[in-house]
Amino acid sequence: MPRILLIDDDAHLAPPLRAYFSRFDLDLDAATRPSEGLRLLRGDGYDLAILDVMLPEMDGFQLCREIRRFSDVPILMLTARGDVMDRVVGIELGADDYLPKPFEPRELLVRLQAILRRTRPVSLRLGVATVLSFDGLQIDLERREARRDGLAVELTSMEFELLALLAKMPGKVFSREEILEQLRGQSADDLVTRAVDILVSRLRKKLEPLDCIKTLRNAGYRFAAGRTGNRAP
Repeated sequence: MPRILLIDDDAHLAPPLRAYFSRFDLDLDAATRPSEGLRLLRGDGYDLAILDVMLPEMDGFQLCREIRRFSDVPILMLTARGDVMDRVVGIELGADDYLPKPFEPRELLVRLQAILRRTRPVSLRLGVATVLSFDGLQIDLERREARRDGLAVELTSMEFELLALLAKMPGKVFSREEILEQLRGQSADDLVTRAVDILVSRLRKKLEPLDCIKTLRNAGYRFAAGRTGNRAP
């Protein structure tokens, strides 16, 4: 059963969500303070974290940054206003999705299930190669790991998903809208698609000196690296 940690200072939010999620085989734990949430994430195996933006001790953006120092656990952020800049900043810091408050439990559930589907072991998807090999780069879809010249590259969940998306179809041009739709499972407005540029820039920096993600002006991005072979299950 997937384990989810909610970090929100509203103590009344967790109990009804826990009861609702249990009907769909999701186990919800909760923390009302960031320090408690960080302790739980460091000590237990969670499959996903939900962060409120408005928190005591530190806000959700600072908390997201702290989590990314030691974990690539998928993160969904709850924003009070649904402000565009909140979404962009959240994605820039490594969040995988966002949901404005107030929200319907059903919508939150659907978002969480979509993230969990994207991050499940690739061995569950028949016919998909588990290791993509290119000149200087190996991408292990099963273990969700990337290696540049044999050295592990530390990627967030969203960064890995972007790399895997592009690398599965080398040469294909993905528009910003397509990328967000593929990564988040829903359409995106024009302003939020700018977050893709931030995500690509961050991924490129981590892959340096490799130059395998190309920009096509007014079109989008494509993966361009010499393939050396793939390994299927």
